[in-house]
Amino acid sequence: MAALSDRPEPVSRPDPWLAIVGIGEDGRDGLSPAAGAALDGARVVYGGRRHLALAGPLDAELRIWPSPISDAYPEILARRGTPTCLLATGDPFHYGIGAEIARIVPAAEIRAFPQPSAFSLACARLGWPLAECACLTLHGRALAQIVRHLQPNARLLVLSWDGTTPAAVAALMTERGFGASPITVCEAMDGPRETVRTRCARDFDLGDVDALNTLAIEVVGEPGCRPVGLAPGLDDAWFENDGQLTKAEIRAVTLAALRPLAGQLLWDVGAGAGSIGIEWMLRHPAMRATAIEAHPSRVERIARNAQTLGAPGLTIVHGVAPDALTGLPAPDAIFIGGGVSAPGVLPAALGGLRSGGRIVANAVTLEAEAVLLAAFSTRGGTLRRLSIARADPVGGLHGWRAAMPVTQWAWTKP
Repeated sequence: MAALSDRPEPVSRPDPWLAIVGIGEDGRDGLSPAAGAALDGARVVYGGRRHLALAGPLDAELRIWPSPISDAYPEILARRGTPTCLLATGDPFHYGIGAEIARIVPAAEIRAFPQPSAFSLACARLGWPLAECACLTLHGRALAQIVRHLQPNARLLVLSWDGTTPAAVAALMTERGFGASPITVCEAMDGPRETVRTRCARDFDLGDVDALNTLAIEVVGEPGCRPVGLAPGLDDAWFENDGQLTKAEIRAVTLAALRPLAGQLLWDVGAGAGSIGIEWMLRHPAMRATAIEAHPSRVERIARNAQTLGAPGLTIVHGVAPDALTGLPAPDAIFIGGGVSAPGVLPAALGGLRSGGRIVANAVTLEAEAVLLAAFSTRGGTLRRLSIARADPVGGLHGWRAAMPVTQWAWTKP
């Protein structure tokens, strides 16, 4: 047994100086004694105008969040060691300020006092199990974020941007064939102004919605609705294109070869219609992708496809590889679907790839195939030939019509 003198000295931890207090529409009445004490003990309190009004009266210096809110972060850090309080709505760590602050302030220096989130309150009003609902936010995010979640029989809980969000969501759902879906608008929950109202998406007529609202949606698909499927290889017709499109069967095999993992970044080089980058992002909400495309009309087309299919976060770079790759964040995976035979493209891609990253390149021309054969000979990896034939009319009958074969090289960087 080690002597007491041999034991390491305990590591001192800084005292928490930053309180993050969740507050609801019931104001101070809903705060725990500990949360109230943290609020009253702060010398400076940050919050929105609504938060500060709900928490009043306050003797501390009051600071209203600037826009963007991140402009306040250096000032908050400069107060390290001074009792400071940040006010947030409900649970600060569920799409709230808490998650952002915890990236710049160590957890040991924070005391958090969460309230029920808007998601929890909405489930309590409707009797829904929270674990069986998809929780997402449209606050400060593109409306198209919701598209991927429109799966028949799904239950969605959605934080709105403002009072116009419910009508916009209803219009989008109706357009995509989900007009029969009930949308419940929960406004100013847990306070004296609380209102809960339900309308069918296609008949949505609420024009006086409170800016503080949460949507609870039961997704009902009608005949002809267009849910974005969970498997790779979406129907080619879903992508607006000029012929430069990785076809569905090859796309599914290519995505499997890329071996996506949650949160990874993809370069889609020579993106064409953007189908690989878009489907990469649809695999998981944390996925990231950058589509690199030289033709202006295709750049615009990629953006439209990303919006339509629910991947508005796709980054699009208008430029010619390899020069367009310079300065981009290093990717975890790369797909080259166009221009692999262009001088310098493959070496630049391989140079930019992270260690342990994956590259997949497809070729249909002999020149491009020669580049992949050389890469396989030099570096190894996997080389395969993909051939697809589809049944087409031949007079009054049908026959097989073969597509151009695709040579595919896949390699993992040591």
